[in-house]
Amino acid sequence: MNFTFTRGDNPDHVKENYRRMSEALLVDEKKMVLSWQTHTTNVRRVTEADCGKGVVYPLDYDDVDGLITNVPGILLCTSYADCVPLYFVDTENKAIGLSHSGWRGTVNKMGKRTLQAMGEAFGTRPEKVTAAIGPSICRDCYEVDEEVAKQFRKVFPGEWEYLLYEGKKPGKYQLDLWEANKRVLLREGILPENLSVPDVCTCCNSKYLFSHRASCGKRGNLAAVMELCAE
Repeated sequence: MNFTFTRGDNPDHVKENYRRMSEALLVDEKKMVLSWQTHTTNVRRVTEADCGKGVVYPLDYDDVDGLITNVPGILLCTSYADCVPLYFVDTENKAIGLSHSGWRGTVNKMGKRTLQAMGEAFGTRPEKVTAAIGPSICRDCYEVDEEVAKQFRKVFPGEWEYLLYEGKKPGKYQLDLWEANKRVLLREGILPENLSVPDVCTCCNSKYLFSHRASCGKRGNLAAVMELCAE
């Protein structure tokens, strides 16, 4: 069940996976909209004009790691293989957001950028948002070097001690992406009781979930999906 066209898989097989997903979720494939992820903090507002892009029709955009919409029936799709999926539901204004946040997205505060984009587009207020951090690599599995650690120390002054831990090898660190994204979202105004952080690591569970680290890059991509249902 690989959901990316960029990992060398037969495109017809990937399309078949999207067909199966659409059948399971009772969603028309022409209502799906994909991201084109390059570890940015760019967020795209999705409208009816985007329906089917990436699955049925070619994408006419790139460098998009976050998708937001207030249109019922559109299925937002982003992809992962250790990076962090961020889910947002604006219960007040009936809007949703779905973002991809690897270490680059996290250090550049993709969660904050997504909430800002939803605020600008829909009037979203963080205190009215239900959010979740999806399955991704855990601290114990995620080793980074000094250059990455340096960036987190700079962006999270006074907090990086809760994000970076002594590595298993000299000059290495274990980075807690879950905690970093959690702190970004709480600081933006998400209420603690409205934030879910499931304890599911893609690397620890690589028998069932795609993991870039566990497979040494020989893998497909998981999909995170969200749809705003019509009332």
